[in-house]
Amino acid sequence: MDFRNPGAQVYVPDGATPSVAVSRTTHLAIGAHQDDIPIMAYDGILQCFGRDDRWFLGVTVTDGSGSPRAELYADYTDEQMRTVRAVEENKAAFVGEYSAAIQLDYPSAEAKKPSDGLVRELANLVAAAAPEVVYTHNLADKHDTHVGVALRTLAAIRSLPGSARPEKLYGCEVWRDLDWMNDEDKVVFDVSVHGNLAAALIGVYDSQIAGGKRYDLATEGRRLAHATYSASHAVDSAQALIYGMDLTPLLNDDEADVSDHVAGHIRRMQEEISDRIDRLS
Repeated sequence: MDFRNPGAQVYVPDGATPSVAVSRTTHLAIGAHQDDIPIMAYDGILQCFGRDDRWFLGVTVTDGSGSPRAELYADYTDEQMRTVRAVEENKAAFVGEYSAAIQLDYPSAEAKKPSDGLVRELANLVAAAAPEVVYTHNLADKHDTHVGVALRTLAAIRSLPGSARPEKLYGCEVWRDLDWMNDEDKVVFDVSVHGNLAAALIGVYDSQIAGGKRYDLATEGRRLAHATYSASHAVDSAQALIYGMDLTPLLNDDEADVSDHVAGHIRRMQEEISDRIDRLS
């Protein structure tokens, strides 16, 4: 496979050729950083884990060189962190039985601005993979790089003909969760099973966890909190939930405004809150 950046790489855990690994994909995640995919797209990993008729492909856009660091990694250079994070991503791909992990090696700054090169590269990958489902960051995320990657992903898919687009596009949780959305607007992923796998996937990112960010505990806690607080008048029906924002309408209508799509969710949440206050006053 040809990539724009010389540092880009493909890792295929089961030894298939990269072209086979990409072409067999059914569930694709496009994340900004090396640890984003198992946090936001664990549903896709679960959908494919242990199966030979579904395959998960993880695509990471940035190079990881700007990561915060402490303890063992405190004195690592940007280049050393870039290497460590790439290895960690491949470890997660092995543990999660991905079809492949692709790391595109873009500087974060490039992902945060409109980039024809990145959009074309993502479009080529989506076209080659022809996935049924794509997961990326939600458009209300508070991390600029995450929103930038989500926008480039959307632009890439919109550049493809309708027949080459996935059936579903979901924006998922990392740096802003989606419990604020109205229940009828949420996409709810029940990820209760294989809790050991979820822990193992996040746990391989030692440079982040030992480096000062307890993503392992935070991710598990958020999923458990969603499961418990999802319904006030019923016992828990799940042990772990992830929420998603359905971005598929933006694929079905190329003229639909991205900001308006997110604003609609905010407006409906505001209306629900106001209606409840008025009803109970």
